[in-house]
Amino acid sequence: MRNFIIVTFFMFLIVSCKTAQKAISETDKTTIKTEINLVLNNWHLAATEANYDNYFGKMDSVSVFIGTDASENWTKKQFANFSKPYFDKGKAWDFKTLERNVYVNEPGNFVWFDELLNTWMGTCRGSGVLEKKENTWVIKHYVLSVAIPNDDVQAVIAAKKKNDNLFLKKYN
Repeated sequence: MRNFIIVTFFMFLIVSCKTAQKAISETDKTTIKTEINLVLNNWHLAATEANYDNYFGKMDSVSVFIGTDASENWTKKQFANFSKPYFDKGKAWDFKTLERNVYVNEPGNFVWFDELLNTWMGTCRGSGVLEKKENTWVIKHYVLSVAIPNDDVQAVIAAKKKNDNLFLKKYN
């Protein structure tokens, strides 16, 4: 019986290691990148069309959305509650993707990306993480940043200094 348990354990270990280490092909990675681009394009489109269910349906239940304001580090529920009035009015936001880079982990069940966006705020950067759960890609984490040209950074620093000082008081 002892030998059976040992053999069974090692068989389980070998199968687990092979499953965990199996890397997908470059063709599969290309297919995944196409899938991710479609998910993200449809996610941005859902905001453009103010389709609340499609937009938030692409986010995982434990996802995080980090906005452009230092205070905007939201759970999905918090972000959905903040956004609902905009969607209800039929006008959320319209982000047009200018370029996107998608990176795939070896097993092909996890991706991260960065994108350059044309928005009502001007040029922005978005970045995030998606995970494949039950054959569906879900957004786990998204960060939106306003892109500031290097030549304008000093003026932006000066413009936000007062608000930064007020915001940072809660961390002192």
